[in-house]
Amino acid sequence: MSKRVASKYKISRRLGVSLWGRAKDPVNKRGYGPGQHGATRRKKASDYGVQLREKQKLKGYYGNIGERQFRRIYQEAARRRGDSGENLIGLLESRLDTVIYRMGLAPTVFAARQLVSHGHVRVNNRRVNIPSYGVKPGEVVELREKSRQLTVVLESLQHPDRSVPDYIDFDQAGCKGKLTRAPKLADVPYPVVMQPNLVIEFYSR
Repeated sequence: MSKRVASKYKISRRLGVSLWGRAKDPVNKRGYGPGQHGATRRKKASDYGVQLREKQKLKGYYGNIGERQFRRIYQEAARRRGDSGENLIGLLESRLDTVIYRMGLAPTVFAARQLVSHGHVRVNNRRVNIPSYGVKPGEVVELREKSRQLTVVLESLQHPDRSVPDYIDFDQAGCKGKLTRAPKLADVPYPVVMQPNLVIEFYSR
């Protein structure tokens, strides 16, 4: 579980964007960084600063992934054939906690991570409690039957603030679905502009 769940909205304020597109995000009212000096004017970022910011946006969006783990994801994306930026997005979107979040079974990616780590999720009828587990296209992801009555799940399904993307086949009645394909950047419903190519440049320096 992320070490910074209690201060997740500081991530949005530090970056100056509503990272998850939620109406209650404090950055909507206070569009400046947190802390004593957060309201000071932002300086124009260097090329390195722009790349670093894009890396922080992606890390934060997917539940504030740790640097070591995020670097491993980059290395796997760079190792695969094709565009490394698209590969990076495909790997991040195939994380088990992200799939649960995209299915609308949790209001935030942090809540989705908690569902997974507490053993509420099955993949192909096998319990998986590793949020970073890479879901392969065709694998069935579902909540355990008892877990479908959790308040956080019911509220998320009754008051959805996001639509399920077309690369996930979702059965709401059964609280299950599957990743049909690895998505591309253009397929992912980000509330802010993401530039994974700059992240690749950051690590390729």
